[in-house]
Amino acid sequence: MWYFSWILGVGLACSFAILNAMWFEMREDRRHAQESRSATKR
Repeated sequence: MWYFSWILGVGLACSFAILNAMWFEMREDRRHAQESRSATKR
């Protein structure tokens, strides 16, 4: 049953990679929003 733990590990790694990419994208969007707000206040 090694294949069962292997497929769980691959699925977990893919899930982690997707969540990590979404988190970085959200951080980048938030940074752009803050920069645009500070640029309009000047």
